[in-house]
Amino acid sequence: MDDKLIQRLESAVSRLEALSTGFRSADSPAGGADAPDAVLDPSVIAFSGLIDQYVGRVSNAAEVIGGQVLQVTKLVQEAFIVQKELLIKLKHTQKPDLAGLAEFLKPLNEVIMKAAALTEGRRSDFFNHLKAAADSLSAVAWIAYSGKDCGMSMPTAHVEETWHMAEFYSNKVLVEYRNKDPNHVEWIKALKELYLPGLRDFVKSFYPLGPVWSPTGKIIAPSKAPAPAAPAAPPPPSASLFSSASSQASSSKPKVGMSAVFQQISTGNVTSGLRKVTDDMKTKNRTDRTGVVGTSEKESHARSHVSSKAGSPKFELQMGRKWAVENQIEKKDLVIQDCDSKQSVYIYGCKNSVLQIQGKVNNITIDKCTKMGVVFKDVVAACEVVNSNGVEVQCQGVAPTISVDNTSGCQLYLSKDSLEASISTAKSSEINILVPGAEPDGDWVEHSLPQQYIHVFKDGRFETTPASHSGG
Repeated sequence: MDDKLIQRLESAVSRLEALSTGFRSADSPAGGADAPDAVLDPSVIAFSGLIDQYVGRVSNAAEVIGGQVLQVTKLVQEAFIVQKELLIKLKHTQKPDLAGLAEFLKPLNEVIMKAAALTEGRRSDFFNHLKAAADSLSAVAWIAYSGKDCGMSMPTAHVEETWHMAEFYSNKVLVEYRNKDPNHVEWIKALKELYLPGLRDFVKSFYPLGPVWSPTGKIIAPSKAPAPAAPAAPPPPSASLFSSASSQASSSKPKVGMSAVFQQISTGNVTSGLRKVTDDMKTKNRTDRTGVVGTSEKESHARSHVSSKAGSPKFELQMGRKWAVENQIEKKDLVIQDCDSKQSVYIYGCKNSVLQIQGKVNNITIDKCTKMGVVFKDVVAACEVVNSNGVEVQCQGVAPTISVDNTSGCQLYLSKDSLEASISTAKSSEINILVPGAEPDGDWVEHSLPQQYIHVFKDGRFETTPASHSGG
């Protein structure tokens, strides 16, 4: 352990000792003498160090940028401070039931909802910053993990998966600002390190199996006051992110108990509250056959002329083998969760939408789409982009083959595991491939694929080479 780390921990202990009296009066029940001990718990001290080091770095970068970036960063900081208070509180609290857990997590819920609300309404110039920060906050929901049957990934994996989803927007910030303003690049790098390795390593060290409750502590009684309303966002959320009621955006498998709580946690971010496929949306079980989930009357009116020309929206699993995602307009919260390596995904006629595919599938085809974002983990055969315009595709795992045909404007983000992919292009322009930098925290490196070629007849055959351009 180096001297700087020792000094930081000693400083944290001193601050926590000074605050112990305040925590005793605020959090402890009558006779709850274990509250000061909770404040001095090694996990709480370590979390204070995490806030000082990682949240501090994000905040410093945001102070330079100011505006909405600083505003959302303050909410990130608030969420981590609230989580520290909850870590202290759970040390002298018995494991609650579902309603009690919702009450326990309410302060965290309120901060997450505030951050999600910043991404709604008129689109900001810093929308990608706001989305990256707001979406990443779902990582603090690791504290809701209650066991292997709760419907969540284990805490460490949950933190990693949450950032991988938020990374779709963080990559956009890096690409936009890497040659424009290093302050924005520093902010997004600091945000990533807050979760990876920051929060991930903390959870892995102290709570790999979830929160540790007190066997003799106080019991949480649910509040009788109505829960705060969620921000207006598609699909319409339920009354509270931590409500025990099931959300309108149910997952592709019915969730009960803790699963329902976690599902509500993420309504304010891109990892859930997403349009997931329920049993009644699967092919023959459907009655309306439209695939539209929770659309408002105003939204429907605004898109009615588009849908009538483009065809009916679909979001369903057909015959157990093919996911059909068709004619989705302005849907930034689509997700396919329960899929397998024998299934294919066909995305057709979508515009200004984002789809996440959270498992391994056999094949992905993006056909006749405009300004479409697709994030996927692994594909067995190929990912194909055809007849499209302004498409962004992010591979987080492995993709042996990627093809782009008759497409204008395509950005491909490749993970380190997919760098050996075979990429073919035909009749396409403005194709850019972004790959990870050499260093773990390095910038993405962009490579533009040639769209012009020179053909020279030599030795009885034509030799073809890409045209190279120089100059500004």
